[in-house]
Amino acid sequence: MRQLCPKCGHAPLPADQAFPAECPACGVILARAGTLARERPEMHGLAEAARGDSSLWHVPDKVDATAFKLRVALLVFFAIWGGRLSWMSLREGDMMDSFIHGPLLVFHEAGHVIFRLFGEWVTVAGGTLGQLLMPAILCGALLWKNRDPFGASIGLWLFGVSLLDVAPYMYDAWEPKLTLLGGGTGNDSFHDWIYLFDSVNQLHHAQAIGAFTHALGVAVVLLALAWGAGVLRLQRRRVAGEVLVEP
Repeated sequence: MRQLCPKCGHAPLPADQAFPAECPACGVILARAGTLARERPEMHGLAEAARGDSSLWHVPDKVDATAFKLRVALLVFFAIWGGRLSWMSLREGDMMDSFIHGPLLVFHEAGHVIFRLFGEWVTVAGGTLGQLLMPAILCGALLWKNRDPFGASIGLWLFGVSLLDVAPYMYDAWEPKLTLLGGGTGNDSFHDWIYLFDSVNQLHHAQAIGAFTHALGVAVVLLALAWGAGVLRLQRRRVAGEVLVEP
């Protein structure tokens, strides 16, 4: 009994595949599909590759050529922007002067308020949690709710950038010199990460943890761009008229 449609790769197929049973997706008569299966064996491999990954690599039935070109331009823009942000000095905290820091700061401060219900330590950590949860939720919603993996890749990019934004704040905890929201530095104003690191006796590791977080942010940004490029590659095939297999 066939597991995949030999024409379109759809699965599952009806249990009873005797004539005149059809593929639910493309309508091919399964009993007459033997010749087609021999002529197009590559469909089996393509279908297997698509199974289980449809959310990550979902491509709509129709891809508008103009919209596709705009997505390509958008990905190039985010690649250049992500590269510039990744090269900003961790030690000097240059991310704090970037445009993206402003919107992330809004979610950072909102996180303090939202997590206030869970005690002092979580309230302080809630700032960082808030600015990381926002892009994570955005990524998840676009991927599973909207089935838009390209949009989700931009959400993942923003998550990586948020890590890049957090990293200098962590790094600064050991030798505070960044100007904080209140106008002072960690020497004379409350500093989230001085409090958090000190509370777990890890203040002396602040710079190492900050550097690791920065490297992790760079890796996530690169992963997001690679994911977005992969999705666009599949969309280009759809624009070109190729038939792609959905599980």
